[in-house]
Amino acid sequence: MTTRDSLLILLLSAIWGASFILIKLAGASFPPSWVALLRLASGALVLWVALLLGKKPLPPRKALLPLIAVAILNNAIPFTFIAWGEQTLPSNLAAILNATTTLWGLLFAFLFQHDKLSRRMVAGVILGFAGVSLAVTSGRQHGDVQWLGIGLVAFGSVSYAIATALAKAKLKGYHPTGLATAQLSLGVLIMLPVAALGPWPAAITLQSVLAVSLLGAFGTGIAYLIYYGLLARIASVQVQAVTYVLPIWGLFWGAIAGESVGLLSILGVLIVLAGLALLRK
Repeated sequence: MTTRDSLLILLLSAIWGASFILIKLAGASFPPSWVALLRLASGALVLWVALLLGKKPLPPRKALLPLIAVAILNNAIPFTFIAWGEQTLPSNLAAILNATTTLWGLLFAFLFQHDKLSRRMVAGVILGFAGVSLAVTSGRQHGDVQWLGIGLVAFGSVSYAIATALAKAKLKGYHPTGLATAQLSLGVLIMLPVAALGPWPAAITLQSVLAVSLLGAFGTGIAYLIYYGLLARIASVQVQAVTYVLPIWGLFWGAIAGESVGLLSILGVLIVLAGLALLRK
């Protein structure tokens, strides 16, 4: 792996790590469904520009149904549920909970694809969930965490894991920029009626508008371009290094924004990282 790709992995982890505090800030003005809609719309705009400038192809019609499913599971549901969960969670805990996506993916592969789990991998899963539990305990002690929020963010992480498995099975062989553009565009169409029929934004602030714009343009659009560019050059296992440092960035950006970071949260993150490290093949 080149120095350039290593720096891009670090940049991608920082961008995705910042997404959680941006979701929190955007949620001060926008309901969860609107956070998801605006994030998808601005991200799709960035990808359409990249697609047209690069003259990349969109997926064929036969990929429409799996694309709709992935747009729901990888965008509409997690983008909405994580924004909803962060109404009662600090952004740093949401980032730690999101790290369970890798753990859920491994469990689903074992349950439904009959992949074998080594003792090392089992230990990694147990450590990962133990670290998350410790971080949740820390948040509960600070009194700013509700179980509903924990469940919502965890459900979003499960949805990410299912979407990843579905995409690997049904969307291989298509150009990644075209896939990402079609996926986000379908996500916009899915979220439009949900946002329109739900609660509307009130008392919109400049901070929230900037937050959701950055969330979409950088945390979704540009992040997708970097991610798929890396996948085209290096092994997927190497790209997964992004997942391992997301909780650290979550703590960092949350602290910058003034969120409290307890010792138990830091210890929980270290245990999660140890568990994820054991999952590397």
